[in-house]
Amino acid sequence: MDNQQSSNQHTIKAPVTISGVGLHTGAHVNMTLKPAIPGYGIKFQRVDLPEQPVVKADVDFVVDTARSTTLEYNGARVSTIEHIMAALVGTGVDNVHIEVDGPEIPIMDGSSYPFIEIIEKAGIEEQDAKKIYYSIDTNISFYDDKKNVEMVALPAVDYRITCLIDFNSPVLGTQHANLNSIADFRKEVASCRTFVFLHELEYLISNNLIKGGDINNAIVIVDRVVSEEQLTHLAKVFERDNISVQQREGILNNIQLHFPNEPARHKLLDVVGDLALVGVPIKAHIIANRPGHASNVEFARKIKQYIKKNKHIKDVPVYDPNKPAIFDLPRIERTLPHRYPMLLVDKIIDLADTQVVGIKNVTYNEHFFQGHFPQNPVMPGVLQVEALAQCGGILALNTVPDPENYDTYFIKIDNCKFKQKVVPGDTMILKMELLSPIRRGIVEMRGTVFVGNKVMTEGDFTAQIIKTRDAKQ
Repeated sequence: MDNQQSSNQHTIKAPVTISGVGLHTGAHVNMTLKPAIPGYGIKFQRVDLPEQPVVKADVDFVVDTARSTTLEYNGARVSTIEHIMAALVGTGVDNVHIEVDGPEIPIMDGSSYPFIEIIEKAGIEEQDAKKIYYSIDTNISFYDDKKNVEMVALPAVDYRITCLIDFNSPVLGTQHANLNSIADFRKEVASCRTFVFLHELEYLISNNLIKGGDINNAIVIVDRVVSEEQLTHLAKVFERDNISVQQREGILNNIQLHFPNEPARHKLLDVVGDLALVGVPIKAHIIANRPGHASNVEFARKIKQYIKKNKHIKDVPVYDPNKPAIFDLPRIERTLPHRYPMLLVDKIIDLADTQVVGIKNVTYNEHFFQGHFPQNPVMPGVLQVEALAQCGGILALNTVPDPENYDTYFIKIDNCKFKQKVVPGDTMILKMELLSPIRRGIVEMRGTVFVGNKVMTEGDFTAQIIKTRDAKQ
């Protein structure tokens, strides 16, 4: 099945581990991919650090793009993430928890293919939650005059990328690469390795900036005449008996290219990985002229800002009943312990790191109307608060990889105000937003009930995430 274009989300079926050396740090790293629930996204956890901090794969947490893309949040710093991110996009995996015991993702052979292989080894599982794409409806452009970089996202019915590179190199020349469908990523792009010019390599080696570098994890472009003494020195650095230059193509040590335009295809691979940090799958035609990590990340920020502005996520939530739910009722029942008559959320229409939006359709047939102003039915305020709390439970449990082992218990509700009556026929839009990062299982949220664009009820909630086996009734 082509899960890259599927209408549902996907995760992997079982944990899988891969080990290797970080290109820049030289650190030996073990990386384990684990299944995650719908809406979890892609998160990295530094299991080698005392608090085992987690950082989400999101452009908001990019702190460095000098030689790769680096994320950092709450002490969790992970670099060279672009190749594993591209592999996850290329296989259509939306939700995965990635544990690493070092500061950098292993470079392997410099491509995404080893990661594709372990994902396929683990198996890919379809989840019972819809995958919500954002369709770019206008041109979004990015320019960097200093680096002569131009990137644009054009409206399209699917996700496709065109990449052009020009390094003023007689060896590379001008190259371009196309990816007409993400379904073609494995065959056309995944195996394309990173590349470096020899003069850059010598600088990086002399400054100890690629401690894990090897001629097997990058294509080295020889852009000038090299003496035998220099080749002997390189052979010693890389612990080889000898190193030669493929004169016809100018490639160090006669490495055979997988494609004539492999460098351009690898740049396209980096675009796929870096733009995954937008945080939502998009439908657009991306044209990238002379891209690099810095420009990719700035472009991703621009796309994310556009999406946030046009999704109105900071204002009144917009409920479109024609759009599929992120969590339908069966999925909600598998997440929350509530049942009739106390399950007060019908669907979840938005779920992110910091907020959740749910829907409750209020009808005259609700059990509580039998005894609560039956001649003039009004939904009890305490049940509106309970509906918000249940949405908050879904938001809180979305932060742990195994929510079935946890429950949320609300320990405080402050500043609760009931501004309008909720009556039969109303559709309640339930919005819960994090007020601060979750620490030690304590979740602070702001809840609002809307009907249309009117605020009906609001309050501040504090909850605690507790493992089920430790929970006290």
